[in-house]
Amino acid sequence: MGFDTEPTFYEKTILSDLQGAWQCLREEVVEHPGFEGWERALFHIDEAMSWESVRNLGQMQRSLILVRNLLHQGDVPDAVAECLDAVSELMDETLEAISKGEIG
Repeated sequence: MGFDTEPTFYEKTILSDLQGAWQCLREEVVEHPGFEGWERALFHIDEAMSWESVRNLGQMQRSLILVRNLLHQGDVPDAVAECLDAVSELMDETLEAISKGEIG
């Protein structure tokens, strides 16, 4: 019986950029707590970063809508708003790349 070997290289895709954007958003929310809805937003950010959401971008997109709605209700710091914009842009780019068959 053979053993699988670890790949020696990884192809960076927009999915890794999207994951990084979610991580940045999470870090900013954690660093700037106290605004209205921050705890609920954090819960949905974690849900969006789960394996279920990574494997089903439709679920991730629904989480993004919830997070966006929660954050727009509160007076969020600029850094949080900027990270939210980055996640939104990368989500759009990712879904477009998938529809064009650029990533599987």
